[in-house]
Amino acid sequence: MSETFPPVTVVIPARPGQTEVNAVTASRQLDYPTDCLEIIVARGNQPSVQRNAALREARGELIYFLDDDSVPLPGKLRGAVSHFGRPEVQMLGGPALCPPESPALERVIALVMGSWLAFGPSRARYQAVGRLRETGEKELILCNLLARRSTLVEAGGFDEALYPNEENALMDAVQLQGGRLLYDPEFIVYRRPRRSLRDFVKMLVTYGRGRAEQFRLHPTTGSALNFAPPLFCVYLVLTPALPAWCLWPWLGYALALMGQGIVLKNAPAVFKVYAIPLILVSHLFYGFGFWRGLFTRLERTGHHASGTVLLERVKGF
Repeated sequence: MSETFPPVTVVIPARPGQTEVNAVTASRQLDYPTDCLEIIVARGNQPSVQRNAALREARGELIYFLDDDSVPLPGKLRGAVSHFGRPEVQMLGGPALCPPESPALERVIALVMGSWLAFGPSRARYQAVGRLRETGEKELILCNLLARRSTLVEAGGFDEALYPNEENALMDAVQLQGGRLLYDPEFIVYRRPRRSLRDFVKMLVTYGRGRAEQFRLHPTTGSALNFAPPLFCVYLVLTPALPAWCLWPWLGYALALMGQGIVLKNAPAVFKVYAIPLILVSHLFYGFGFWRGLFTRLERTGHHASGTVLLERVKGF
């Protein structure tokens, strides 16, 4: 009996006028039947809006979300799709790894993003952790996410008032409806992390803001851990006014930083040394972004959206 493959639509948001879209080039090389693979590029200025527009036009039974700079490996899609033979599985994702040929600074940033102390359980988004397992929104990332189209449509698509964290709110909603989410450490894409310290800091502030906005619109207990960095910022501000006996947590924090640096895997010693202060930077600027996100103005139509979305079907069934 011949093997059958469900149709898959690859959805890639891109900017207007963007000529180089690495994800398109890589998606054309996917080892998947040509007559079962569709690639849609959604051009616009707000990825949540762009993805929703592509979702409405997608013909695939499964939707494979990539960022414009995601580079999926050709042979990984078939294995990921096979898990959807279980009807309870609604979404599956894996890590976005730093390419080994990336510059030193980017590899240090990738170390930080893959460390437990800096990113907690979300480190699984940036390094392959453990084995295939059921998971939640903190371990999956939208630049490498496969999902059933029917589930996404039933859930109403992405909340266009959120960017980032639109996928996190959607995954929470899917789980509340009884859907299963899987993390597959072998289902990887390569994606360069932020290319400068300025970009890294900007990302941290954006992630913190996005999590706070998600909590405001879709509060769940799963966001409790994300309150640690903003509370750390409050403690930092109050430190000069605290009595000496209230300063002992700084010693524990310093020891935790050094311990995390020691246990970082597969990295030269000099990378570990540079990673330690960046972990502190992660906590400070994520916390700052979180506080900012508690007071931003939210608009249901997408507060970053402007103009229309242009859909390009660069490969069809």
